Amino acid sequence: MAISATREHQLLVAARDGDERAFQALVAPRHHELHAHCYRMLGSVHDAEDALQEALLRAWRGMRRFEEKSSLRSWLYRIATNTCLDAIGKRPKRVLPIDYGPGAQPHDSPGTPVAETVWIEPYPDELLEGHASASPADGYELRESVELAFIAALQHLPDQQRAVLILRAVLGFSAREVAEVLDTSVPAVNSLLQRARHTIDEKLPDESQVQTLRALGDARLKEIVERYMAALQSGDVDRVMELLTEEPTWSMPPMPIWFRGRATVAAFLTEYPLRETWTHVPTRANGQLAVGCYILDPDAGCFRIAVLDVLTLRGELVHDVTAFLAPWLYGRFGEGVDGVMTPAMFARFGLAETLAA
Repeated sequence: MAISATREHQLLVAARDGDERAFQALVAPRHHELHAHCYRMLGSVHDAEDALQEALLRAWRGMRRFEEKSSLRSWLYRIATNTCLDAIGKRPKRVLPIDYGPGAQPHDSPGTPVAETVWIEPYPDELLEGHASASPADGYELRESVELAFIAALQHLPDQQRAVLILRAVLGFSAREVAEVLDTSVPAVNSLLQRARHTIDEKLPDESQVQTLRALGDARLKEIVERYMAALQSGDVDRVMELLTEEPTWSMPPMPIWFRGRATVAAFLTEYPLRETWTHVPTRANGQLAVGCYILDPDAGCFRIAVLDVLTLRGELVHDVTAFLAPWLYGRFGEGVDGVMTPAMFARFGLAETLAA
């Protein structure tokens, strides 16, 4: 909930005098939007949480130096942005499998997961609640700005271009404000924005998922998800293929392998997923349709959460499936590595660890 200007000033005075509770009250209404900003910058929920905690610690330590020459929001974004820029310089770029290596051939084994932390992570829609987009008319809507394709495209930008695009086109800061955040000039900001937009426009589809989902409407979207879940549960590859576009892709972070094309995807589905017994729960991730996928564990007598499928539509058909795997599942194919999709992470998408058989 937003706080009034008078109350904000009172909290600022108290926070500058060392009142930590006043500081927490001051930053709490901005927590979700700052977290989303860090996610756009870093492509990882976990990295975003670490960066946000570091940024808030820096803000608390620097509270006495805040003189209200800029807005509190601008000051906090300056700290969060520079914290993310520091993090970017210390770790590999986050990508999706289709940007990591060439596509697989039919009947290729899923192989083994990549131990290095390089994968973009899914973003729980629950974290989008409670804050509104401040983007300008020609910018990106809140949910558009966390779509997988957009997040993946952002990671291809040099760090300064990435920061400028997010601050200007998503968050609606002026060129002057962004120049202050990045300690540069307004002409430099405008140049960086122009180059960033050119790269992003080349990588993004013509229509965002926000636009696609809005055009289809809730009733049709529910039908699409129900058909998708039923097709997978049937084990019938032809039923699944009826729901896919002419050139679908299927990827499975943290596995580097990915499949493109109907024949290749059909071969993979037949040899691996469709041999299992599944049940499914609809959810949302990255502002997109998503499905929690559970595999029957006969020994335990229950279904066990295994995958989060994030669906990217083209019209009424599924064009991309990005299947984020639980560590126990990809552990079947080789030595296990730590993974993002822990039971706690699945829970953030409203997905229980097990379901009754």
